[in-house]
Amino acid sequence: MDINRFRSSRWLYVGAAVVIVGAAGTYQFAWSVIRAPIGVQAGASETVLGTVFSVMIVSQTLAAFPAGWIRDRHGPHVPLLAGSVLLTAGFAGAALMPTVPVLYLWFALGGAGVGIAYDIAVNTPSQWFVNRRGMATGAVSMAFSGTSFVLIPVIQRGAETAFTSTLLVLALAAGIASLIGAAIIRDPDGDSPVQEETPTRSAVDESAVTWRSMLRTRQFWVLYLIFVVVNGVGLMLLEKVVAYAGQLGLPTAAATAAASLVALGQATGVVVLGSVSDRIGHKRTLAGSLVICGLSLAATVVVGQLAFEWLFVALAGVTMFFRSPSFAIMPGLTSQYYGQRYASENYAVLLTAKLWGGIFGGTATSVLVLSLGWSQTFYIAAALAVVAGILASVALDSS
Repeated sequence: MDINRFRSSRWLYVGAAVVIVGAAGTYQFAWSVIRAPIGVQAGASETVLGTVFSVMIVSQTLAAFPAGWIRDRHGPHVPLLAGSVLLTAGFAGAALMPTVPVLYLWFALGGAGVGIAYDIAVNTPSQWFVNRRGMATGAVSMAFSGTSFVLIPVIQRGAETAFTSTLLVLALAAGIASLIGAAIIRDPDGDSPVQEETPTRSAVDESAVTWRSMLRTRQFWVLYLIFVVVNGVGLMLLEKVVAYAGQLGLPTAAATAAASLVALGQATGVVVLGSVSDRIGHKRTLAGSLVICGLSLAATVVVGQLAFEWLFVALAGVTMFFRSPSFAIMPGLTSQYYGQRYASENYAVLLTAKLWGGIFGGTATSVLVLSLGWSQTFYIAAALAVVAGILASVALDSS
């Protein structure tokens, strides 16, 4: 393979990863507008819907590790084929049998597909880039929410007026996207040309650390705690922003716009601040963004209580913008600290933080809402984000 062809192919693989995570991300980022139609179809309560969301996130995180393990040893094709089946089954099952006992199963299957697709896709840039890793990873992560930003108004109307057909279309789109990725994406090998921005498998194997060794380092547990908070705060906002806007008495248009701006904030923040981290440092970007995220979330509550509806919408997007760079930074940090050879499985272990974040963002916050109230719950999440930013600043190695 000549150098020019090699460099062009890297961006083709990134493009395929973008398609994969964009379609898979509808499970997570369109949830806020499909949860009410699902609740109507299934006769589900607020707590049940929050728990279904948590089940989806837990399944997503548990599926990522075996997918990463297989990818590191046998390449990306087999896990992406499995992900295609699961992504299709989740939405299709919910479309055809939307009842509470099996609703958990459908979103567990779909969540597993999301976990596989996301882990393979988001680790693809780190396989091929060094100097522009934050930018390339940010571009993939951007699609995870950015696609939903574009589709949320369409999905909302479809779910309310044609529930079954809308979810079947989503099932087909997610499954086909993963199949496309399986046909295109490949990993570098020892024959790839060595250059400044092109890691080879032989070069990265020398410093590789397995997940078992990684678990024995202090650095990993600092990253893990931060990632738990990042996921918990963001998933709470994703899962509940529309419902919270309704509780505040804000118009339906503002609630839908808030869901869209949350997705847009995630999409733009992950690529913009991911690129910034390549210039000013990963630690500084991560710490500063999380502090601003927490302050912005607290401000969102204040303006919502004052019924400043469009300021509420804007600040919800700003909150997600500053929450998102973790997803561009963490895969690269994992590779930097522990080597590239086992990067997919190591990042998948770190991604299990999303399990606890999903439980917090779904079930736990539903319980807190019932016991403390909506605004108090959002204030708690805001405080956690600020604490996580401070922890990143004082406890992470410089990078």
